[in-house]
Amino acid sequence: MTHLTLIRHGQTDWNLARRIQGSTDIPLNETGREDARRAAESLAASTHHAVYTSPLLRAKETAEIIADRLGLEVFGVVPDIREREFGDGEGLLVEDYISTYGDWHAEVPGAESLEQVGERAIAALHAIAREARRRSAPQAESVLVVAHGGVIRAVIDHVSGGTLPRDGEVLRNGSAHRFVAAPGYLRLLEESPVV
Repeated sequence: MTHLTLIRHGQTDWNLARRIQGSTDIPLNETGREDARRAAESLAASTHHAVYTSPLLRAKETAEIIADRLGLEVFGVVPDIREREFGDGEGLLVEDYISTYGDWHAEVPGAESLEQVGERAIAALHAIAREARRRSAPQAESVLVVAHGGVIRAVIDHVSGGTLPRDGEVLRNGSAHRFVAAPGYLRLLEESPVV
C-alpha cells in the first residue's frame, strides 16, 4: 500500500477574489506562500518520501516550499492532477458562474465534468502509487501530491460514493487529505485541514 496525501495549493489573488482559475496559471500570493509553509510544518511531524505536483504554477510553488522544508525533492510534475478545465466559465467570479450556469455540475462549453476530473486524477494517483511501490518495495511509501481544490473534491467525491465532501464544505488552501492506495483501490483515510 502507498499513503498519498493530497494538499491543496496555497492562496492566489484569484482565490481571494473568488474568481475561477481552472487551468489559468496564477501564482501564489504572500498568504499562499504562508499557507504552504504552514502545511509543511504540519507535515513535518511524519515521514514522507517524495513530492509530486500539478504543472500549474500555484501548485508547483506550494510543492517547492513543502519539499524544501521537509528536505525532499519534487519528484514529478503530473499533468493529470491539474485543476479542472472550466471552459467558458474560467475567469468568472464564483457568483457570476453560479448565476450563469446554475451549479458546479452544469454543462459549460469547453469545461470538464467533475466525473472526468475524478477519472483522470484517480488514474494519475494510481500511477504515482505504482511508481512509489516500485521504488520502495516491499514497504509502504508516503507520498505528498500538491493539487487543486476541484481535483481533490472530485477524488473525495468518487472514493466516498458521493457522500463527501458535504455540500457547501470548502477545501481550504493548504488543507491535507490522506488516502491509501493499492492496486485497484483508493480509500480516504482522513481530512485534516491545515489552519
